[in-house]
Amino acid sequence: MPETEDGRASGELRIENAHRELLDQVLDKWSLSVLNELCERPCRFNDLRRAIPAVTQKSLTATLRRLERNGIVEREVVSSRPVAVEYRITPLGKTMRRPVDVLLDWATAHMPEIERARDAFDAGLD
Repeated sequence: MPETEDGRASGELRIENAHRELLDQVLDKWSLSVLNELCERPCRFNDLRRAIPAVTQKSLTATLRRLERNGIVEREVVSSRPVAVEYRITPLGKTMRRPVDVLLDWATAHMPEIERARDAFDAGLD
């Protein structure tokens, strides 16, 4: 198999621990929902809670902190009495849009095949 410039075999899928950790943190269920909202406009915490009603306060707080830690989201204090914080997607976070769209397009194109595979698997469990 031919090698790439870094010595890996071309076509080899190699996911380092750092990559896995990042992808786990920014592509989980709640992160994608938060990013979907923030791509439209900056939001305050309670705006996000209303937009994503299934998320708990604890999960939303943890999700926002993970996204902020990874540079995907930033928080800004917009008033001091009462304290109000607004979240917005960062320029780095905006660069995630294209790869996420590619994954969603792939899922859409292959969903019938995936559903057939799921049905066949589930039928074999009976």
